[in-house]
Amino acid sequence: MNKSTLALAVAVGVMAQQAGAAGFIEDSKATLGLRNFYINTDNRDSAAKTASGVQSKNEEWGQGFDLRFISGYTQGTVGFGIDAIGLLGVKLDSGGGTNGATSTSYGGTVFPSKSNGEAVDNFSSLGLTAKAKISQTELKLGTLQPKNPVIVTNDGRLLPQTWQGGQITSGEIKDLTLVGGQVEHVKGRNSSNEEQLSIGGANARVANSNKFIYAGGDYKITKDLTAQYYYGNLEDFYKQHFLGLVHNWAIGPGVLKSDLRYFNSSDDGANSNTPAYYSNGNYTGQASGKGKVDNNLYSGLFLYTVAGHTFGGGYQVSNGSSDFPWLNQGDGSSNGTITDMQIQKFGRAGERTWQARYSYDFAKVGLPGLTAGMVYLRGDNIDTVSGTRPFAENGNGRSEWERDLTIGYVIPEGPAKNLGFMWKNATWRNDIPGQRDQDENRLIVSYSIPLL
Repeated sequence: MNKSTLALAVAVGVMAQQAGAAGFIEDSKATLGLRNFYINTDNRDSAAKTASGVQSKNEEWGQGFDLRFISGYTQGTVGFGIDAIGLLGVKLDSGGGTNGATSTSYGGTVFPSKSNGEAVDNFSSLGLTAKAKISQTELKLGTLQPKNPVIVTNDGRLLPQTWQGGQITSGEIKDLTLVGGQVEHVKGRNSSNEEQLSIGGANARVANSNKFIYAGGDYKITKDLTAQYYYGNLEDFYKQHFLGLVHNWAIGPGVLKSDLRYFNSSDDGANSNTPAYYSNGNYTGQASGKGKVDNNLYSGLFLYTVAGHTFGGGYQVSNGSSDFPWLNQGDGSSNGTITDMQIQKFGRAGERTWQARYSYDFAKVGLPGLTAGMVYLRGDNIDTVSGTRPFAENGNGRSEWERDLTIGYVIPEGPAKNLGFMWKNATWRNDIPGQRDQDENRLIVSYSIPLL
C-alpha cells in the first residue's frame, strides 16, 4: 500500500466514527452530470506530410455520467469529511479505424482501446477523497482535480482527468490563499487506469515519474490586483517557477483585464542526461532533436468587456532550447499558458505567438444563456530538428495558426433549466515538417441534476 492510500484509509476510518455528527450530512451535496459528446477530427493532408500510423479521420461519440458527492464536515475543532466521484463513459459510436488509437497511445480520442486497437464499449472509475478542515485550512487526500498555473486538470472530452495525491489549501491570512500538494498518478480522460507522470517528447512508457510537487499562492494586493507565485517539480523531468499578475481596471463603461504570466522551466534529474527522459525542442546534433528542459515563457493577455462584448489580444514568447514543459502523458492534457487552445498549445521552442479574441453574451439583447466566441492565434519563428542523422535543423522559421469558434446555449429557466448545448469548431494549419493540418468539430449536450 503506498503512502497516499494508507493516509486515505486512516482518514476515512477517523471520519467514519464521526459521520453522524451534525454538519456532515446537512451540508452534503450530490449531483449527477450528464454529457453527450461527439468529436470529429479531420487531419487528412498531402501525401508528403502524412505521418505513419496516424489516422486521417478520428470520430467518436459517447454518453458520459459524472456522479459527485461532496460531504460537509463533522463538528469539532477539526472537521472531517469525504468526497466521491464516480465516472462512466458509454460508447455510442466509434467506427472501425477512426477512434484515434495508435500503437503507442494509451487509448483513442475519447475511449480506451482494446489490444486490437478497437474502442471499448464503456469505461468507468471511482475516486474517493478524505478531507479534514481546521479553521480556514483544508487537507485532502485521494482523488484530486487541481487547477493552478503549474498543474491543470483537463476536462476537454467525455470524462475529466483525475489525479491521486494530497493537497492542502489555506486562507488563514487575509487576502492570501496558499496551496501545496503532491500527485503521484494520473487517470487520463480516456482511461480507467492510473498512469505515472511524464512530459511531451519523453518515452512515457519507460520514462516516467510518480512525484510531482507543487506549491504557491494568490495574494490580493487590492480588490482589483492579484499577484501569483507557484512552483512545480516533476521529479526526473523539470522544475518550474511561475509569476503572474492579474489586474481589472474600470475604463469608461467597461472593464479592462490584464493577465501577465512568466514561466521559468529547467531540467531535473534524469532529464539532464538520459535520452528517454528528454523533451521535444530544437537541439541540433542530438538524437531526434530532443534534449533537457530549458525554457522561459513570457505572455500577456488583455481583454476589454463592455455591454456584453469582450475584445482582446495577447502575445507570447517561448525562449530556450526546449518546448514549454507541462504534465503530459500523451493522453490529453492542459497547461497554464494563455495559448492552450482546442487543438494546439503554441509553446514550441523559439515560438512567438500573437492572438486576437472576441466573444459576446446575448443576454444583453434579451437572449440569456446564449454566448459565442472566436479566438485566432498565429505562431512563427519555430525551428525544428530532423529525427535522422546528422540531426540538423530541417525547418527554420516555420509557422502555425489556429482559429477556434464556440457557440453555446444553456436554458436559463423552466423544466429544462441548465440543459446546455455547445458547438466547438477549430482549424489548425502549419508548415512544420512532419506535422499534419487539422479540422475539428465537437458537439456537446450537457445537463446537471441535483440529487442532494
